[in-house]
Amino acid sequence: MKDFIGFTRRNLSIYFKDVLAIVFSLMTSTIVFVLYLLFLKGTFVNALNDTMRGLENIVSSGDIEMFVNGILLSGILGSAIITVPYTCLQTIVKDKEAGVDADICSTPLKRWKIILSYFTASSISAFIMTGIILTVGLIILNAMGDTHLGLAQIAAAYGIVLLGSVSSTALFMVIVLLFKKTSSCTAFFGILTAASGFVIGAYIPLSQFSDGIQSFCNLFPASHITSMLKNVLLSGVADSINSDINGLDGGEFISSIKDVFSFNASSFGFDFQTATSVLYVAAIALLCIAVMTVLYNKTYRRR
Repeated sequence: MKDFIGFTRRNLSIYFKDVLAIVFSLMTSTIVFVLYLLFLKGTFVNALNDTMRGLENIVSSGDIEMFVNGILLSGILGSAIITVPYTCLQTIVKDKEAGVDADICSTPLKRWKIILSYFTASSISAFIMTGIILTVGLIILNAMGDTHLGLAQIAAAYGIVLLGSVSSTALFMVIVLLFKKTSSCTAFFGILTAASGFVIGAYIPLSQFSDGIQSFCNLFPASHITSMLKNVLLSGVADSINSDINGLDGGEFISSIKDVFSFNASSFGFDFQTATSVLYVAAIALLCIAVMTVLYNKTYRRR
């Protein structure tokens, strides 16, 4: 067990000592934040105002503002859950290109321990970074107004971030193992950075796309994680808005904005609820862990 912990610590230190790696892993989240300040906030507020016609004098403007800010935080977290694990996993490709993996594999450390050490270090790194983003985001939102969040919702948000960190790490581990050069790995990261914001609905709500595109995007665990974060982080604000309306619309407004902002994933005609999304993401993670273990063993034998 000491060898496993030691190798995991080594992989953790490599990531956290590389300042550029940390900066690039948060690049997509920064882009989402800048776009939100420049363009997205007005678009989201307008979408809400269009939905709430006739209720302008009933619903608190502060709640509407907080709702939109919560959408932003969910998008930033969803993006980070994609980019941070991938950046952490680039250590595998760097070790392979430098020939370090051959030295590692020649040690008594078992092959499954080696790959799980990479996986564990990347999952921990991703959870730490996204946990920091969540903490800072909650502090800022609380300073801006009432978030209507209790301890249970906050704890659930950290739990979802942990699940997302593990599932994304497992998925990208399978992809990263196919790369032999850091140049190709970095090139794929550029594509991933550009596409991730659209896949999880950080730039445009997935409800604005066709059913086919929505179904494709919701195949990815990060999309489910983002939807679950919306449900948790915005549940209190949604209840407050519904309380302001006092049942005048029969709950139609809250139902409409949840549909507009894709609070629940839908794929090929199947509508996921929070519980089924958790099971789906966990199943994908377990499958990828099994695949990456087999793939690493075969890759080592070919060397």
